[in-house]
Amino acid sequence: MRPRHFAPLVVACTATFLLLAYATVVTVAIPAIATDLHTDFAALQWVVDLYTLALAALLIVCGAVGDALGRRKVFLAGFGLFTLASLACGLAPGVRELIAFRGVQGVGGAAMFATTLPLIRASYHGREQHRAFAVWGAVAGLAAAVGNVCGGLLAEALGWRWIFLLAVPVGRPGWCSPSCSCPVIRSAGPGGWTYRGRSC
Repeated sequence: MRPRHFAPLVVACTATFLLLAYATVVTVAIPAIATDLHTDFAALQWVVDLYTLALAALLIVCGAVGDALGRRKVFLAGFGLFTLASLACGLAPGVRELIAFRGVQGVGGAAMFATTLPLIRASYHGREQHRAFAVWGAVAGLAAAVGNVCGGLLAEALGWRWIFLLAVPVGRPGWCSPSCSCPVIRSAGPGGWTYRGRSC
């Protein structure tokens, strides 16, 4: 792959790592959050659960919206929403706000997850496509495995808010760069694809 040709894969893998890692990254920080926000563990369970529920429940909806409006647009909107929601979570003044912003973060994650694989499929072909899918799968597995570890290290070293705030500098380049690197694609109907080139 040419260096520029790596860009769609890097963006897709960054999005996938973030959205999967943030399903578990908060779990080990629950005691610290409870102490800081003066709340109980029962309320904080929603901080974990609402993200996962939104992510799972809206996958099909986001896929359908991507079919209608174009997957790149939905991906970019989801990445932007996820990044802004992460910032809001890190600045949340109370548990209710944190729970609400986690739900918004899950909506952004669903939009990214529903469109990531189609974008990879449209960006690469032949052997490059197989390699891209293999890399994506490895990153997805890594994200699921290290989420708790990363959350624990960040909460211990910097405080629980940095678990969310760190997603902003990590996610912003990916949010901005796909406009020049990801193909504009829209479903052409059942089983069909329309490839519409690249937009810069």
